[in-house]
Amino acid sequence: MSKENSATAISLSQGKTKLIWLRRTIQSAMLLLLGQWSFYGIFRCPFAVPFVNCQSCPVITCMGRLTTIFWGFWLLLPVSAVLFGRAFCGWLCPGGLLNQLLGLLAPFKLRHKNRLSAYANLGKYLAILAVLYLFYALGNPRWAIPIRTAGDFREAVLLTLNHAENPWLIRSGLVIGLVGMGLIMANLWCRFACPTGGILEIFKRFAIFHVYKDESCNDCNRCLKICAMATRPAESNCTSCGDCLDSCPQDAIKFGHEKGARN
Repeated sequence: MSKENSATAISLSQGKTKLIWLRRTIQSAMLLLLGQWSFYGIFRCPFAVPFVNCQSCPVITCMGRLTTIFWGFWLLLPVSAVLFGRAFCGWLCPGGLLNQLLGLLAPFKLRHKNRLSAYANLGKYLAILAVLYLFYALGNPRWAIPIRTAGDFREAVLLTLNHAENPWLIRSGLVIGLVGMGLIMANLWCRFACPTGGILEIFKRFAIFHVYKDESCNDCNRCLKICAMATRPAESNCTSCGDCLDSCPQDAIKFGHEKGARN
């Protein structure tokens, strides 16, 4: 390798490292900001669909009752979708960070497009339908008693589990199980089961800015091999995380406003 090529490779590597550290810093900050709310949604929220009835929820210790947190999140989500598509999943979501870290340990990445991945990809859209049914058809019922305790979080969770109705236990167990399976199949929850990710996936085609590949792409799939979500730029499950920006030997991967994109 020539000195010029070597210097270019070092520069690209340094640029990628800085981008990864920037993303991890932002994800960690969002984990500190929204992490408690995320855990409450799974382990203590009495509603069938968490994170949406927080202002009327009797669990007074949940951060979702804070107006700035609740409305800040529900304003941030659509704004981020309009600007950057599904980048919320790769840059801001606490659950996304957890799933990415679990995925580092997973032996199976499912990076090949086949019938299994195609059918599994429908899971997040089925999750959207389930959420819409629970919220609109059933009125987002309470399936657990809103436990108030002076003890620690663990004690409150155990009391909630002991007094919750079976549908609540099934709902929470299903979410925890799918997230836990991320130790086997990388990012299983984010790729195939998350209803929020499914909604963002639908609308990301209209985003102003995103990571995409141009006409010089020769389908070498180097980007696919390093992607935590096992996809290619602008394709299904791409979160514009930027990990693939320096991977393309054709320099076909870009970030910005794609000419001719529908938005």
